[in-house]
Amino acid sequence: MDILASLNAFLTGLGYEDAAAQSAIEIFAVVLLTALASFVSKRVFTHIEHHFEKTENLWDDALLHAARRPASLAIWIIGLSMAAYTANRYADIAAFDLVEPLQRIGVIFCLTWFVVGFIAHTENLLVDPERVREPMDQTTVHALGKLLRASIIITAVLVALQTLGFSISGVLAFGGIGGIAVGFAAKDLLANFFGGLMIYLDRPFVVGDWIRSPDQEIEGTVEKVGWRLTTIRTFDKRPLYVPNQVFANISVQNPSRMSHRRIYEKVGIRYDDAKQLETVVSKVKTMLQNHPDLDTEQTLIVNFDAFGASSLDFFIYTFTKTTNWIEYHTVKQKVLVEIIKIIEGEGAEFAFPTSTVHLPELVNSGLAHNIEEPKP
Repeated sequence: MDILASLNAFLTGLGYEDAAAQSAIEIFAVVLLTALASFVSKRVFTHIEHHFEKTENLWDDALLHAARRPASLAIWIIGLSMAAYTANRYADIAAFDLVEPLQRIGVIFCLTWFVVGFIAHTENLLVDPERVREPMDQTTVHALGKLLRASIIITAVLVALQTLGFSISGVLAFGGIGGIAVGFAAKDLLANFFGGLMIYLDRPFVVGDWIRSPDQEIEGTVEKVGWRLTTIRTFDKRPLYVPNQVFANISVQNPSRMSHRRIYEKVGIRYDDAKQLETVVSKVKTMLQNHPDLDTEQTLIVNFDAFGASSLDFFIYTFTKTTNWIEYHTVKQKVLVEIIKIIEGEGAEFAFPTSTVHLPELVNSGLAHNIEEPKP
C-alpha cells in the first residue's frame, strides 16, 4: 500500500487534489500496471520456454507449463485487489471488506492450480516412452496422481475455510460424524472405491491388458481403471462398465501376461492305415521339434491316444514362441498343414465317421430267393 500512498502524494503535487479524480487515476494506473505485468510475465515464460526446450531436463518443462496460467491469474488477482483497496479508501463501502479474504482465496486457488497442473504434467511425462527411458506403469501413475490431487484439493479447501473464519477442527469433527452416516448410505460406492484401490495395489491387470473371467461374461481390453468403474472394450467394440467390487468376488484371467500359447489338437487316421500310424507319429514329432516358431524347451508331446469310433487318434501338444493372437494362428496353420503333408506322404488318409452293415448269409440268400425274375 506504500505504492498507492506515494502515487497519491505524486498526484497531489501535480494539482489533482479532488478525491474522485485521484481515485480514478489511481485505479486506472493500477489496472494498467497489472495488464503490463501480465504481458511481461507471458513474454518471460515464452523466453524461458525456448531456453528449457534446449535442455534435457524434463521436470523444468512440467514446472513451466504448470505455472504459466496460474501466475497470470495471480497477477490479475493481486492487481484487482489493489484497485479495490484504492476504491475503498475513497468510497468506504462495506462490500470492499470481502476483498482481503477473496484475495487470499484467489492466491490459494492459484497455488492449488499450479500443484495440480504439475502433477498432471508429471503423470503424462512418466508414462511417455518417447520422453523417458523406462516409462512407469500407466495404471499405477494415474492412481498415485489421483490420490495426490485429491489430497491437495482437500487441503486447499480446508485452508480456504480457515481463511473465511471457519474452524477446521469443527469441520473435521462434523466430517467424522457425517462420515459414518455417509458410509452406511454409500456402502456400494465405498466397496467400489476399495475395490479400485485393491486393483491398483495388487495389479491383476493394467490399462491395455486383455482380460476375461470364467465366472461371468467379461472379456475384452481394459481401457480405464477408475475409482468406481473399470471400462473394458469388448471384442465387438462395445464398452463394458464393471463396478470395481465385482473383481473382488470373481476369478480373472489375464491372457496378456501369458508366456506362450498352446497348440493342442487331436488327429484321426483310418483303421486301414494302422501300419503307418507309428511312422506318422514319429515324423510329426520330428517336425514339431525342428519347427522354428515352436518353443521346444516347453512341453512337447505327440502320442497315439485312443481308439476312436471311426479312427485311430493321436494328439499333439506344444507351445508357440509368440503370444500374439494373430501370429499364433498363423503358426498353428503352418503346423496343421505340415501334419496333412506328412499323413498324405505316408499314403494314409484322415478318418471320418463311417458305418459298416454286416448281413448274415441266410438273410442274403433269402433276399436273393425272394427276388422274382422279370417277365419277358
